[in-house]
Amino acid sequence: MSATAARPRIEGDWFLVPAPQPHRPLRLFCFPHAGGDATAFTPLARALAPAAEVWALRPPARGGRSRDRMPPDFAALVAAVVEAITPHLAGGRFGFYGQSFGALLAYEVARALPADRRPDLVVAAGAPCPAEWAERESRDLDAGELLRLTGLEELVRADPDLVELALSGIRTDLAVSATFHHRPHPPIGSALYALAGADDPMLSTTDLTGWAAFTGGAFGHHVLPGGHLLATVDRPGPVALLSSLLAAAPARPATDRVRAPAPARPPLRPAVRPRP
Repeated sequence: MSATAARPRIEGDWFLVPAPQPHRPLRLFCFPHAGGDATAFTPLARALAPAAEVWALRPPARGGRSRDRMPPDFAALVAAVVEAITPHLAGGRFGFYGQSFGALLAYEVARALPADRRPDLVVAAGAPCPAEWAERESRDLDAGELLRLTGLEELVRADPDLVELALSGIRTDLAVSATFHHRPHPPIGSALYALAGADDPMLSTTDLTGWAAFTGGAFGHHVLPGGHLLATVDRPGPVALLSSLLAAAPARPATDRVRAPAPARPPLRPAVRPRP
């Protein structure tokens, strides 16, 4: 970005725009992992500009919203995000990108939106599909263990205050995650792409194909170099792949269609594949 680039701005309580664009490009709404904050997507926002403008979700109970209470359960969190995001969906194409807990939230928010307001593309990174989420989360996951498995312990362990802030956010999100209950529903019509890091200690790369049943649109999956979190405060994540997917995603359908099971389809092939 140039030296004259616009400064980051806050949109209401719920969104940070780390790299505002002077025109109205495609918007990519980003949903952070458990315990994560909007600032995790700042490098990604800078890398995607000017082709896309990142709007990063600012969850309550951390960062600049430390005094705001997290909704009491997952359904209430989805409803709150839907209310906050809806005014920002008109006037152009947009996509959702979520990591881990954020991937589940991104998908469920997309599903809760009216059919004609759903994103053109949903990218779920580092997460099993909703039907398998409860099974994966059935055991009690310690916040400290999750901090280590996500690779974030290395970033904060030198500062005890940062460690405690990170653990507090993780505990809050794990409590909300535990209230999620999957109920069968018609697939959304948005294109859907599932990602995983090759070295993710929390997700088998074979889990990605489960997402295919959750879209009636195009589906693809890809394994990338990296661990559980692909985009963090110190690396932008899958920039080339996201750029390609956002450019290639078809416009969202006006209505969702319930489709009979179809034969397996080959994954979407990005125009520019990331180097291994």
